[in-house]
Amino acid sequence: MNMPAGLFKAKCLELMDKVERLHEEIIITKYGRPVAKLVPVEEGGKKSLVGFLKGSVVIRGDIVGPTGVKWEADR
Repeated sequence: MNMPAGLFKAKCLELMDKVERLHEEIIITKYGRPVAKLVPVEEGGKKSLVGFLKGSVVIRGDIVGPTGVKWEADR
């Protein structure tokens, strides 16, 4: 949702409650240009990227062996 800064200023506390309740973000604009974003805080704080995808990738077949494709670099 985009919102002009003047309207955001008038309804700031109400909008903060809405962002928290609905988990949506609001982009605040000045003269039609985005200048800031109000986003909900995720529970538990920021998660580490280390191990983020653990268990989501399945390797099938040989991913290290030759593919049989000839490359120019092989010449």
